[in-house]
Amino acid sequence: MALAMVASAFLSAQRSMNPTLTPFVAALAMTLGSMLLPLPSLALEAPVAIKEAPKALREAVESPQRSAEFRKRDAYRHPLETLEFFGVEPTMNVVEIWPGGGGWYTEILAPYLRDQGRYVGAIQPYTLPQTDDYARRGADRFKAKLAANPAVYDRTVVSEFRPPERADTVPAGTADVVLTFRNVHNWIEGGFEAAAFEAFYKMLKPGGTLGVVEHRAKPGTTREQSIDSGYVTEAYIRALAYSAGFELAGSSPVNNNPNDSKDYPEGVWTLPPVLRLKDVDRAKYLAIGESDRMTFRFVKPKR
Repeated sequence: MALAMVASAFLSAQRSMNPTLTPFVAALAMTLGSMLLPLPSLALEAPVAIKEAPKALREAVESPQRSAEFRKRDAYRHPLETLEFFGVEPTMNVVEIWPGGGGWYTEILAPYLRDQGRYVGAIQPYTLPQTDDYARRGADRFKAKLAANPAVYDRTVVSEFRPPERADTVPAGTADVVLTFRNVHNWIEGGFEAAAFEAFYKMLKPGGTLGVVEHRAKPGTTREQSIDSGYVTEAYIRALAYSAGFELAGSSPVNNNPNDSKDYPEGVWTLPPVLRLKDVDRAKYLAIGESDRMTFRFVKPKR
């Protein structure tokens, strides 16, 4: 049923960019079931202007406590501009979904929110049978990272997320912002992407923000191709958000990479930082850089 709703929103987006489903489209989507039709290219909405970043956010991004290896990725991930676009303020209750074992954004968000706000890192559930060994090792690394530096991470809250078993990451309606970076393709593979967006909607306060960064697929890429390549279409991300009840507040080109041709032997993992082919054409892939990424800001209506 959830995927049928997404399909309906997907078709609606193609017709009018309006998340409200007409009876005709809804009926057609129910007939299609879980089939997701490829969309033609859809222009990005006009980017929201990015104002001068708050001093505290800039200091968090430029902090010497961040690992040197992580800071090298700033040229591709633009954390200052990305977090400013998402409207993250130091007094907010912020949930990051699947921060990864290294906690790349954790190094910025945890100290930024430590004194006045709240940072929740929602990791993969350690005890669920569907959590693989790689994810468990990542959870261990994340917890060890926090324990090793209590002066920075003592107020960081660790929770879990993987619907349907672990969807209540924080109490309903308490988060100001939910963030996820390069994770949606994993949820598509797990078959719970629609449930994930529904859970985000439930977590957020009315008027709250969902910030999504994801590897951008070419228009027309199918769901199955997204699983294989790690790239997801803008249209499918919008459809997931619309189906859950979100409205699109804006998109930003800050994480675009026009050099990414998206046609590699090992999908997005061919590119840095993974470089799955190791030394094969290494210089070529390093020159391309990290993937081309969409950056969407959705809001939960205040109604």
